[in-house]
Amino acid sequence: MALPDCCEQRGEDGETGPGHESTIGLGMGRLAEPAGTVQAWDNGQGLYPHQVLAHINGATTSQDGVSLVYPRPSRNVSLRLQGLREKDSGSYRCSVNVQDKQGTSRGHDSKTLKLDVWVPPAPPSCHLLGAPRVGTNVTLSCKSPRSKPAALYQWERLQPSVEVFFAPVLDEVSGQLILTNLSRASSGTYRCVATNQMGSASCELTLSVTDPSKGRMAGAVIGVLLGVLILSVAVFCLMRFQKERRKRPKETYGGSDLREDATAPGISEQTSGMTDPSDGLLEKPPSAASVKTTKSKLPVVV
Repeated sequence: MALPDCCEQRGEDGETGPGHESTIGLGMGRLAEPAGTVQAWDNGQGLYPHQVLAHINGATTSQDGVSLVYPRPSRNVSLRLQGLREKDSGSYRCSVNVQDKQGTSRGHDSKTLKLDVWVPPAPPSCHLLGAPRVGTNVTLSCKSPRSKPAALYQWERLQPSVEVFFAPVLDEVSGQLILTNLSRASSGTYRCVATNQMGSASCELTLSVTDPSKGRMAGAVIGVLLGVLILSVAVFCLMRFQKERRKRPKETYGGSDLREDATAPGISEQTSGMTDPSDGLLEKPPSAASVKTTKSKLPVVV
């Protein structure tokens, strides 16, 4: 009787995709299976692998989606995994313990192989790093959050004209595309495609390159127009003021009203007290030397 001497995964390089079926095979040799043979498949490494299938004394127990390819008894103990998921990846160990009818162990052996479940890239995210202005450099980044094996990235411009990018401006591993010395012609729609052996996914980004010089020119034009407007308003207001001023009538001097008891101009207040009505006596008029006269600068109205 021969113990199992090989383990192999039926497929390519121990790798398969999610949702598919995978078969892990083990050859038992040429002799028929002894009555007391114990067969078990374990998933995991270390001290605590968990058992996914066991066949002991003709009775088989297994987890959901796990079964033997061939019914017992058979020298082929290949394992079938259905509805694969990424978490099913790992190391699988097949153990065979041969016992006689008395329960005495006649031999034991085990083999281990690794199963790697591949998944297609999840939809990536596209981002713009830098300010897209004329004459500057920017970086377009693309990254898929999940891909097994790791995805490779390809950038291309869709509009206004199709353009495909290659190294050295493109890093297909990191997903970064470097655009240098931008011009207005660099504007357009860019698409990144993430691809691995299981499929592909993409995202798009719109790049709009601006020209700062045109912005400064527009600002200067607006400033000039605003200055002309303010100057025009000032000139209009000044002309309006001058026109209103010409329409006003000129003021004429009509003389001044004099009270009867007012002192005549050019005569000192001392002459106003020549007589004293309280005593009825005629006082001597003041001499001509005591009277101070000044030449009035204002005309006297008679």
